[in-house]
Amino acid sequence: MKYFPVFFDLHGKRVLVVGGGDVAARKVALLARAGAEVKVVAPELCESLQYRLANGEIEHEARNFQDGDIESCALIVAGTDDQATNKHVSDLAHANCIPVNVVDQPELCSFIVPSIIDRSPVQVAVSTGGASPVLARLLRARLETLIPAAYGRLAALMNEFRHKVKAKLTDEGKRRRFWEDVAQGHIAELIFAGKEEAARQAMHSAVDAAQVAEDRGEVYLVGAGPGDPDLLTFRALRLLQQADVIVYDRLVSAEILDMARRDADLVYVGKERDKHTLPQEDINLLLARIAKKGKRVLRLKGGDPFIFGRGGEEIETLMQEGVRFQIVPGITAAAGAASYAGIPLTHRNYAQSVTFVTGHLKDGTMNLNWPALAQPHQTLVVYMGLLGLNTLCARLVEHGLAADTPMALVQKATTREQKVLVGTLGSMPELVKQTSIKPPTLIIVGEVVNLHKKLAWFGGAKTVGEE
Repeated sequence: MKYFPVFFDLHGKRVLVVGGGDVAARKVALLARAGAEVKVVAPELCESLQYRLANGEIEHEARNFQDGDIESCALIVAGTDDQATNKHVSDLAHANCIPVNVVDQPELCSFIVPSIIDRSPVQVAVSTGGASPVLARLLRARLETLIPAAYGRLAALMNEFRHKVKAKLTDEGKRRRFWEDVAQGHIAELIFAGKEEAARQAMHSAVDAAQVAEDRGEVYLVGAGPGDPDLLTFRALRLLQQADVIVYDRLVSAEILDMARRDADLVYVGKERDKHTLPQEDINLLLARIAKKGKRVLRLKGGDPFIFGRGGEEIETLMQEGVRFQIVPGITAAAGAASYAGIPLTHRNYAQSVTFVTGHLKDGTMNLNWPALAQPHQTLVVYMGLLGLNTLCARLVEHGLAADTPMALVQKATTREQKVLVGTLGSMPELVKQTSIKPPTLIIVGEVVNLHKKLAWFGGAKTVGEE
């Protein structure tokens, strides 16, 4: 994070704007909306600033900037067409620890001004850190269409009842859940429909009826998908932002965790071969134990929790312990890896069926049904099979597949670090020795792998090996 986002309270505060042109005028407009007492120092004013001066909205000193102008200022904006003046203002402000913004020169700024979606008291700020103001404006335009103006009225109504709710519900967790129900339920819909008085009456009823009964915890078993955060389901995102505790594994990316509630507790229970933070049985009991304390627990698992994710074992324990739970499927690694590698798992000219297997069984062996797997016109997808790759290739050939059967390994699928290694059953063991392929890696075996060269579409991915 290059910049730390903050919101300044400028009501009644003195703010200096150096410059009188259109660029400065745009900043003055924002500062005035924020309630600042704006003083403009410039030899001349553009038309819009002249209008504000005539209406008594700003002060004006018709001259060039002087060092003493910064005295008693809470914030400074420099927007002249003189680079030397802008730099001098910036240097002086930094020396006196006054926040300063020099328009379109982020290297001279101690803060930057984002694109703003104003639904007061709700405000959303969008910034690219000065890298692309145009992109920030485009993102702002997109968000403007997604955030109804009524959200400001909803926030004002919630603020009106804030103290009453705090007195009624002394527990912070219960208050948060009450407000979540308000923001996502009937009262919010009344506001959106323009029925503010009906919403106010409904708020009175909701507060009066608010109960302080014991919380019942719940577990959300959520598939995080194969890696790309854009592949999360809407439901997964919603639960991520309301869970009290996030229990996650090593396949969940930092970008996905960033979508969680900021005050949620994060508990890492990732497992690697021969290196388990917690045994699976302890994870199962941990979920139940936290939920029984009244917490909403989100168990976040890479891919889909019911495809080699041991989700079934976890909900068995939850059912035995009498804990409520929900299941949110995710895009499994096979679908994600194959799609982003340009390898259709089925194709009428190559494969009419697909089989998923795990290459690492509970006892550490690779004791699979080899005759069933070594079938023509079938795609085989192997999860967690990298360590046993030599055995996998040898057994498939031994049971009837040709040594030149196409094979692909997809590492870190759907991410910008995705790497695809293409070869055959005969060549892949040696290819792996020559590369740096590491888990998490998915293995795809079958004639459909030949389509990779033609259908690979994902920019940023790297392909190595034979094709």
